[in-house]
Amino acid sequence: MKDLKNYIVSLNSTIKKTISSLEATASQIVLVVDNKKLKGTVTDGDIRRALLKGKTLDSKVKKIMNKDFKFLSKSATKKDALALMKKEILKQIPVLDKKGKILDLFLLDDLIKTKSLPNEVVIMAGGKGERLGTLTKNCPKPMLKINKKPILEIILNQCLDAGFKKFNFSVNYLKIQIKNHFKDGSKWNVNINYLEEKKPLGTVGSLSLLPKKKVPFLLINGDVLTKVDYNQLLQFHINHKSDITICVREFVTNIPYGVVGTDGLTVLSLEEKPVLTHFVNAGIYIVEPKVANLLNKNTKFDMTELIVLAKKKKYKINAFPIHEYWQDIGYPDTLIQSSKDWK
Repeated sequence: MKDLKNYIVSLNSTIKKTISSLEATASQIVLVVDNKKLKGTVTDGDIRRALLKGKTLDSKVKKIMNKDFKFLSKSATKKDALALMKKEILKQIPVLDKKGKILDLFLLDDLIKTKSLPNEVVIMAGGKGERLGTLTKNCPKPMLKINKKPILEIILNQCLDAGFKKFNFSVNYLKIQIKNHFKDGSKWNVNINYLEEKKPLGTVGSLSLLPKKKVPFLLINGDVLTKVDYNQLLQFHINHKSDITICVREFVTNIPYGVVGTDGLTVLSLEEKPVLTHFVNAGIYIVEPKVANLLNKNTKFDMTELIVLAKKKKYKINAFPIHEYWQDIGYPDTLIQSSKDWK
């Protein structure tokens, strides 16, 4: 439970006193109370709007408070608070008893405190997306929208939630659309650097343009939707002392025929409608800087080639199986399916 003393002001408190309380708590909210009951809330935005409308610092806070506030009951959990915050786009929610008295205050910053990671993220967003046909004629594939939000922005937000703050976008095809949307990343409170290909450099050739790194970085294809826990992935990479960690996804193939095994003309076996299971590359990696240093600058290179080269160098390459949601947005039908699946 919080010490709520610094968050509370009375109905007759001035805007000036309320500002002092906002600054003291750095919580962006003040609770207006009368006889221990919550009567309203005041945020920094409320104060700014009031001053614009002609109120002064000596005006009473009861004149500008929000009386239609959201709150939770005593039995509410942190999960309940996060759900309501997400639904109502809030950063603070008071907890009240049945009589309206304040018991506690949920703050978004407390609920989702995430340690900032020193590791950077590289998102490969330069491909043409030719398999998507006319959908990518005037729009780069990573900017296609899933429920009104670009795929690339969804990936950015997920990485941000995991604690990543520094990003590198590898861009080529219709890159101006990506750069105009994300700019330097300040809208998301992150830093975005652009690896601009003058010519197509394959799936990982643009890593040769990456400034030198000292710690492993997260590498993601810009057309992948997943709910992989990137913190777990990074920890797995560190624990196994990997040079490259490849996320792999189980892929099942149902063969609708009887499969005949032969040796020349001799039939050795017959298996009716077998089900084959393989691990496929999920397009998500953790990569050590020394691996990226294997690439020659501005030289076309694909991930398969880099992995083969790394194996020749005796670098340690491990697979990280993922069971979470994963979808490669490669065809129109997968784009439609992802829009249905993604929440």
